[in-house]
Amino acid sequence: MPNLRDIRNRIGTVDSTQQITKAMKMVAAAKLRKAQERMTKTRPYAAKIQNVVGRLAESGSINSPLVEKSETNQNILFIVVGSDRGLCGGFNNNLFKALEKSLTKDFSNQLEAGTVSLVTIGKKATAYFKKRSYNVIESFPGFFDTIEYDPTSAIMESATNDFVEGSYDEVYIVFNEFRSVIAQNRKIDKVLPIDPDSFDVKSEGDSKTSIDYIYEPNSEAILEKLLPLHLNTQLWKAILESNASEQGARMSAMDSATENAKELKRDLKLKYNQARQSAITTEISEIVSGAQALSE
Repeated sequence: MPNLRDIRNRIGTVDSTQQITKAMKMVAAAKLRKAQERMTKTRPYAAKIQNVVGRLAESGSINSPLVEKSETNQNILFIVVGSDRGLCGGFNNNLFKALEKSLTKDFSNQLEAGTVSLVTIGKKATAYFKKRSYNVIESFPGFFDTIEYDPTSAIMESATNDFVEGSYDEVYIVFNEFRSVIAQNRKIDKVLPIDPDSFDVKSEGDSKTSIDYIYEPNSEAILEKLLPLHLNTQLWKAILESNASEQGARMSAMDSATENAKELKRDLKLKYNQARQSAITTEISEIVSGAQALSE
């Protein structure tokens, strides 16, 4: 059985750890509120752009290289949104393993041919995929220190230009979609080529719209401006969804760690009391034995 000093030191260590995890939980909760606010403001904007693009596509054919499908689908680009910091449970690993499973199942030929490329956002995504020898063509560690729209749009614009030039046949965004504080949806969304048929053109309270809109100057010119904006907004939305999911996952993980520290401290105190009681009993027995020996 460990001595009293060892148990007392362990209790002190667990108590310090509990204070740290409790503080981290509170910090994550504060960051989560801000992240949720930004995310909820972006969701309607992204949905509305998608709705407008869908209406424009419905009014006529789209003549844009962003909707042209390749016959081979050989060169694939994945933009993986992870996190910069750990201590957030399975937030990163679950997403990365979901991507690896999808690569093995749906892109095995491209993976064997070495035509799968990755752009990683966040230190954890960069470290994970570089360590496993994936073709990481560009990485953005420290991206979440200051979450801004311009760097996000620059990443998407670079991928869009590569797609238009024929460097890639398909582009996907891999991220955690915020569902609740304790749950995230792991998403692998194809953003290029754009599929106009996938857009929701329903308006509130109606089925498909029957209104005949007049576009000025014309639907083609508007689409030329809206399609790149739609792509940039999709990645921006994924970044905000991932950030909110990360803070929720960290808050949940730190809450569990705090509760585990409480239970561990309770068990250690019980062991400490048992060891202390055993030591006292031993000392009393020795005193009694000594007294008896002296009397004899």
